[in-house]
Amino acid sequence: MSNARRRWLLPALLVLGWLVVGGVFGPYQGKLSEVQKNDNAAFLPSSAEATEVAELQERFVDEPTVPAIVVYLHRGGLTLDDARTIQGDIAKIRAANLAVGEISPIIPSRDGEAAQVIVPLAGADGDVTEREVSALREIVQRPGPLTAHVAGPSGIIADFFEVFGAIDGLLIGVTALVVAVILVVVYRSPILPVIVLTTVGLALGLSAGVVYTLTKNGTLDLNGQSQGILSVLVFGATTDYALLLIARVREEFGRHARRWDAVRAAYRGAFEPIVASGGTVIAGLLCLLFSDLASNRSLGPIGAIGIVAALLASLTFLPAVLVLVGRAAFWPFQPRYGSDRELRHGIWERVARMVDRRHRRIWITTMVVLLIAAAFAPTFRASGVTQTDAFLERVDSVRGEEILQGYFPAGFATPVIVIGRADALQPMITAANTVDGVEAVTPFTGALEFDPNAPAKAPKVVDGLVEIDVTLADAADSPTAIRALRELRDVMHDVPGADAKVGGYTATLLDTQDTTSRDLRTIVPIVLAVIFVILALLLRALVAPVMLIATVVLSFGATLGVAALVFEHLFGFPGSDPVVPLFAFVFLVALGIDYNIFLMTRVREESLRHGTRAGTLTGLRVTGGVITSAGVVLAATFAALSVLPILFLAQMAFLVAFGVLLDTLVVRSLLVPAATLELGRRSWWPSRAARIVDEVSVQDARPPVAAGDRAER
Repeated sequence: MSNARRRWLLPALLVLGWLVVGGVFGPYQGKLSEVQKNDNAAFLPSSAEATEVAELQERFVDEPTVPAIVVYLHRGGLTLDDARTIQGDIAKIRAANLAVGEISPIIPSRDGEAAQVIVPLAGADGDVTEREVSALREIVQRPGPLTAHVAGPSGIIADFFEVFGAIDGLLIGVTALVVAVILVVVYRSPILPVIVLTTVGLALGLSAGVVYTLTKNGTLDLNGQSQGILSVLVFGATTDYALLLIARVREEFGRHARRWDAVRAAYRGAFEPIVASGGTVIAGLLCLLFSDLASNRSLGPIGAIGIVAALLASLTFLPAVLVLVGRAAFWPFQPRYGSDRELRHGIWERVARMVDRRHRRIWITTMVVLLIAAAFAPTFRASGVTQTDAFLERVDSVRGEEILQGYFPAGFATPVIVIGRADALQPMITAANTVDGVEAVTPFTGALEFDPNAPAKAPKVVDGLVEIDVTLADAADSPTAIRALRELRDVMHDVPGADAKVGGYTATLLDTQDTTSRDLRTIVPIVLAVIFVILALLLRALVAPVMLIATVVLSFGATLGVAALVFEHLFGFPGSDPVVPLFAFVFLVALGIDYNIFLMTRVREESLRHGTRAGTLTGLRVTGGVITSAGVVLAATFAALSVLPILFLAQMAFLVAFGVLLDTLVVRSLLVPAATLELGRRSWWPSRAARIVDEVSVQDARPPVAAGDRAER
């Protein structure tokens, strides 16, 4: 077979193969929500005390349950007709076989305006709970003065599932529209956006298929947060890699007459930075495997799978399409071969001249401004939020929780669970009653007891252990409940011979906060060390990687400081989940290094030929447009997370979007090149390049445009 025929056959086969992959794996994007787990177990710390209690508690019940609380409200007071209606609802719930175990009788509030009914639902998986809560709401909700809401753990889980179900359509649609608009503006071509979005779609399908299969087989755990981040991560990364490759292809089309030669030359120039960029993000994400939180550990490999899919699609399907389509991909502004006309760099030419003239003033000024912003980072509140604050909209479970907190003891439905030795039961009860904030202490008898006048039953004993339900006076997710839990643990651990362990929902929140703090101290150094090794190998230097990591960490601190001010004073957010700073760090450091890799690999390439000063300015001019475009695309894709009414995702959307823009427009465009000029040839120490490249003035050594200073318009 001739070379010419192979040059057409190989790209055609690659495109055909990817279309088959898209046809097979594409439908799995809509199936990911079917294998999500959004219940509390999906977020438990694996070695925490709350996890041990959850495992021990399974011995005391025949089937795990998650309570749904149907809360009724009639302003002015419940009537006899209201009581009949509620009793009718209980009968319908029994007839529908929704409850697992005993349904509570009507529990009225002290003022008689509200009432609650506790319905235990199957707690094996969140999907069952969602269907049952939906059926429960159909039974109890009706127009009229008597309103009803389904709250409690089951109601909240169901609302999380409903919100995350929008990921399949709303998030993908908004992200695709935003990216398409940006690509049209950047390339002024109707064809390239279609090619890039097709590449993105294939990467999404491949990653979804792999994640679905691994989750279905029990290898991975997927929750709604991870699915949302996976979608935008694949969108942003694939588009970034595509932009870098396309920019090099357009540059090479001006130097090569044949499309195959142009794409091959561009591929050789872009392959190393793209792979290094993807490898950096993958390595950063896999560092989450060191986390003790199940949700964090699962996000690591899930995100890494997405980046691998983005790399495969960008480095195989995209170049194959560009070979087949050729210059027509850039229509109507097609690059011409042999044109000696200098492609204008526009604003980046001016930026390079400014950095050249005032590099010392620029790096000092930008560093001071970033340090001032970073000074507010310690004020970032990440001690957790209540269940009602986790949603940005007043979903049904939030309305119900608000009524429960206004009319009933806040901790009634979500007691603290204490499990200890049966022969130390009375000392444990006595110790629990000494804690401020404890409303009631009740040994578990194996059945729900709602009638205070009913004969007392003996506590249930399993393997020499008993369970004690401790009702707190405050809401289970409130700061005062957290403080009471800490004190309760202290006194229970001091009970002689009890070997007591304290768990439940409040304990899970506390353990999650403590575990996340430990994760932050553990994972951050690991991420920085891994990224340093990658940069050192890529740049064949030690000084430049240290400088790059320092600038990205400074950028992260500034982003966290700005977010602290914006979240509290502009958006009025009540706080943040403890995992938000950790996720923001992993994404911003890994993604921020991406753009520095794009810049510094080109700077090194030019520096080897023309000296560090000329190479730095050339690299800045040449990569300015494509890296800025890539940063805007990535920021826009993460900003799309804000369309989902979840506080965690809205905060992640702002942190990553703002951080990426700060890193792209300030750190990569000003601070890094200015600092590189300040360091000069020392940037490449101890590489051989630092010894053999002569530093010369930019005026004497700036390379001719045709030799290496072309870039897309």
